[in-house]
This record gives sequence, structure tokens and C-alpha cells, in this order.
Amino acid sequence: MLLEAPFTEEKMRALKVGDLVEISGVVYTGRDAVHKYLHEGGKPPVDLRDAIIYHCGPVVVKEGGRWVVKAAGPTTSIREEPFQGPLMEQYGLRGVIGKGGMGPKTLAACQKVGACYLHAVGGAAQVLAECVTAVEGVHLMEEFGSPEAIWEFRVAKFPAVVTMDAHGKSLHANVASASAEALSRLLKP
Repeated sequence: MLLEAPFTEEKMRALKVGDLVEISGVVYTGRDAVHKYLHEGGKPPVDLRDAIIYHCGPVVVKEGGRWVVKAAGPTTSIREEPFQGPLMEQYGLRGVIGKGGMGPKTLAACQKVGACYLHAVGGAAQVLAECVTAVEGVHLMEEFGSPEAIWEFRVAKFPAVVTMDAHGKSLHANVASASAEALSRLLKP
């Protein structure tokens, strides 16, 4: 299913866990430094309302005077759990792309603001970079360095799976519960 900008609450609430989406529009990268900066009151250099933030530290180089993305794979999202929910609420973020899922605070924020967690395939950084059609800007690079900067990517048909939805469903929680049950059965004498 195509998920095109603008990424409105209505569009995100229509998604369900398990939906395969192809994202087209502008997404912003953001990792640890950006999340901490925003959480501590730093002013975002871009409008995050109805935006998707991508947990990604891309490899980007200048070629012929323009930025070219060489690798853009997802980074582990759970590190942002202390910050993600409050930032979603404060700025009206509608989506997060990453890998590995997030916890109950982010899931509650997804439900409250109408947002989704979108799982991208780890280990496919070069393939995902091909979905970046343009780098429209880079922000906070002097402060945080290239991998931690906010990169403004225009993407086309960027593949992801909805693994946490705006209805309180989480594939990650389901897998953790099923794994705990299986482990419990295995450990019974």
C-alpha cells in the first residue's frame, strides 16, 4: 500500500499492524543526539508536524556539488524509547521508521496522537538508499556530525512494515509474549 505525504493522522490511523507500505515524500533522519537535543528543549530546525522520523545514521557524500546517499539502513530504535513518545506528542510526529521496535511508552503515544512505528529491513542499507531520490537538506551537522544530523530525504516507495499502530497493537509485544510463553513451557520440568 502506498503511504504518501502528507502523513496525516487520518492516514496513519487507517494503518494496521502487518500492513506493508511504500512511503513516498519527505522523511527526516534522527538518532540519539537529535532525540536528546529535542527532549532537552532544543528547537527543531524543521517542521515535524505530520512528519516521519527515520532512526538512521546514513552514509552521505558530496558528488558534483550535491549530496548523494550511499547507505541508509535503519538503526535500533529502542534507544529512543525514553524520548520518542514525548516528542511525538509535542511535535505531532505521525511516524517512526526504525528496526527492532519500541516499547510501551512509544506505543501509548502512537495511540494517543495517531501515529505508527514502521519497521524497515536491517542489513539492506544500500537497497534502502536507492529509495532516496533527493537530499533536500541537512540540519545540525555542525553540532552533531554527519550520522547524527537531521537529514531531509525525499523518498519514493521506501518499503516498511507497520509493527506498531495507532490502535494500541504491537507486533513486538506479541512476539515477546509468545516467546515468554514458549520459554516457560520449555523450562517446565
